Amino acid sequence: MSAMAGSAAECLREWEELQDGFQRIQDNHKLYKQKLEELTKLQDGISSSIARQKKRLKELALSFKKCKAHASPEQQETIQETQSLIKERQNVFFEMEAYLPKKNGLYLSLVLGNVNVTLLSKQAKFAYKDEYEKFKLYLTIILLIISSSCRFLVNTRVTDAVFNFLLVWYYCTLTIRESILINNGSKIKGWWVFHHYISTFLSGVMLTWPDGLMYQMFRNQFLSFSMYQSFVQFLQYYYQSGCLYRLRALGERHNMDLTVEGFQSWMWRGLTFLLPFLFFGHLPVKRILTLSGIQLSWNSCSPRQNQTSFFKEKRNKCLIQGQQSSWKSKEENNKEIFY
Repeated sequence: MSAMAGSAAECLREWEELQDGFQRIQDNHKLYKQKLEELTKLQDGISSSIARQKKRLKELALSFKKCKAHASPEQQETIQETQSLIKERQNVFFEMEAYLPKKNGLYLSLVLGNVNVTLLSKQAKFAYKDEYEKFKLYLTIILLIISSSCRFLVNTRVTDAVFNFLLVWYYCTLTIRESILINNGSKIKGWWVFHHYISTFLSGVMLTWPDGLMYQMFRNQFLSFSMYQSFVQFLQYYYQSGCLYRLRALGERHNMDLTVEGFQSWMWRGLTFLLPFLFFGHLPVKRILTLSGIQLSWNSCSPRQNQTSFFKEKRNKCLIQGQQSSWKSKEENNKEIFY
């Protein structure tokens, strides 16, 4: 009986400790919400102040351009120094805005809606950028394996569709992640994102291309090019990641820069092994000739012939094989009758 009373007292004591801990959690959570509201108000105030400053600086820069032609040499020198300070101020504002919530662009608004994708800490920003780089590396290896399998081991439309769907998903995901990185202060070039939009569209064309003679004429070359491109991207990742690490260590690049940004003269020393793959493999002459031949073949036939030509060839091959087998069986029967 005393043992049961002791265990009950221990349970009640533990419950009281849990109550005290729960009360502290409630107080901390209330304080957290209060600080979060203060942070939101502070973010809005800083964002509006930066917007006003940028507007006034833009107007002031235009005024300096107009006044510079009629100013004295001393004033022109002062104006030149002030203009350089204005440019530096723009870079400072860019760094500040990387930690402030901002409106999403058109693409992110269509995909995610009005969701704040700004990461508030340096660690979170760098972790997301590092995850983006690893995502590209892992998917490049997977695409290399699948394209090699489709090229040399499996020749079915289903596996080709899986490969092309993976390409569409890969490039769509890249565009979304790159838009989020831009919102967090990464200086990704516009042409880099734009060429991923084009790659998404062209991968969709390959995915919806019906099986036929024209598709089979282009299939092997496309898979060979995909294998080559994945291999070059694999080499390029390791080369550029090493260069970017060195630049960040020297303080010459931003922490949110990607492995496609920045180039220095000393990088030529490590680039010599990569140049043949970059230049000679991307020569589009053979692909242009192949596509031109496909277009000429397409134009020389009617649309109905184009749709059925591939299957007619297969049927004719089967008929020829069937006739050959029937002739062989007749010859064997005649030999049996003769003997």
